[in-house]
Amino acid sequence: MPGDTIDAIIKTKFITRGFKNGTGSTSIVNNGTFFNNFDMIPQMGYNPDYEIGDKNKRKKLGLPEKDRMAALDSTDTKSLSVNYLTNGRSDFINMETVISTSKDQIAIAPGSLVKKWKEGDRNYYQYKVDVASQNFASFVSAKYEVKARKWNGVDIEIYYDEKHSVNVDMMLDAVQRSLEYYTEHFGPYYHKQCRILEFPRYATFAQAFPGTMPYSESFGFVYNLEDEKDNNVIDAVIAHEMSHQWWAHQVVGASMQGGTMMSEAFAEYSSLMTMKSITENPMKMRQFLKYDHNRYLRGRGSEREKELPLYKVENQMYIHYGKGSAILFALQDYIGEDKVNTAMRNFLNEFKYMEPPYPNSYDFMKHLNAQVPDSMKYLIDDWFMNITLYDNRVKEATYTKLDNGKYLVNMEVESRKLRADTIGLETEVPLTEWIDIGAFADEDEDVLMYQKRVKITKKHNTFSFEVDSLPVKAAIDPRHLLIDRIYSDNIKTVKEKE
Repeated sequence: MPGDTIDAIIKTKFITRGFKNGTGSTSIVNNGTFFNNFDMIPQMGYNPDYEIGDKNKRKKLGLPEKDRMAALDSTDTKSLSVNYLTNGRSDFINMETVISTSKDQIAIAPGSLVKKWKEGDRNYYQYKVDVASQNFASFVSAKYEVKARKWNGVDIEIYYDEKHSVNVDMMLDAVQRSLEYYTEHFGPYYHKQCRILEFPRYATFAQAFPGTMPYSESFGFVYNLEDEKDNNVIDAVIAHEMSHQWWAHQVVGASMQGGTMMSEAFAEYSSLMTMKSITENPMKMRQFLKYDHNRYLRGRGSEREKELPLYKVENQMYIHYGKGSAILFALQDYIGEDKVNTAMRNFLNEFKYMEPPYPNSYDFMKHLNAQVPDSMKYLIDDWFMNITLYDNRVKEATYTKLDNGKYLVNMEVESRKLRADTIGLETEVPLTEWIDIGAFADEDEDVLMYQKRVKITKKHNTFSFEVDSLPVKAAIDPRHLLIDRIYSDNIKTVKEKE
């Protein structure tokens, strides 16, 4: 019954007998073991994730259609009482681990190291989380080298294979940079440690557990990025996983539509903002934005059921990762970084580490609406509450050299705004948009020599502006802030007017 407690002792073994005609299990290995609590520890309650998900198979077996997520509803007390990560099987818990391993290895679990000792030919470690955390734990063991530094009382630690040390200092920098940005803009970090743990390249992902983040060796460990002058995978991936220490580990959405917007969309946006803070040339951010835009556009092209607006996302990666981060990044450019971050921080402060009921996307939208000026409220409706796409293109661009040595640029642009329904049917809607126009001074589009945000209310428009030196290309939405169906026609080489 509610409020009851029970003590349980669970004995479990994981034994590999022989080998499969294939990869088999790689979670427990000679050097580089990595498994999580769901792999080894029974979970209380019913887990709908194990239900058959394929529509055709369910139909063949006479099963009813399976909803991907409960509908967004602030009165649905049942769905609000569980979060989408554990679906009612647990909330924030106090976790303590005693783990042993071979005498030449270090074993790590979430939390602060309370004690370590030797017993026979085994190393023993005791860990305890510093704050009640998500029921999501990693257990890792390997022959590790460790490099560490302290930041504001937090132990930043990189556990790595001795052969893979080349980027470790960059990793320490990336973790510290993320801590600095997120604590300044979103609030405190509640763990006393922040660990990155290398695991073998049997898998190629990074994951965020409470204060502890296992990273595949393929993420920055096995190739030299010391001389990398461009955007690199270490900064971006570490910033994303670090942000989950706030988005999902401090606040987590209810098990209903929109829940993953407040974890994955927020995490990828936070990563983008961290990258923005260190990017010397703002045009380099287009690489990240193109990646997220393309992830969204490709994903919606292969959607087999239905696409929903961002605030109702049903754990679709192309929406919460791709579209969500792109929209939040564009919004901070339109209304200000401080306003978007304030909305996120206020939302976090209202719900962090709270017992049920869990927040839904309406709760965040309330905080966001408070930060958006009336003149920009249409962006909330277009970008969050509906499925909105743009179709901007430069039809023609010319320049004329003036007597004063400057250049007059004339550009003809075509702009359309489209509204899509859940099955992808698009309808053109009226334009009343603020969109950037600009010109580049180079072929590689690294130097944006001119930019102005203009109001566009009709499909066909002509713009003229002066620049100090020879323009090479003219563009509409030159930084790719808007989700445009085709980016390649947004930019056109400027030719001399005949």
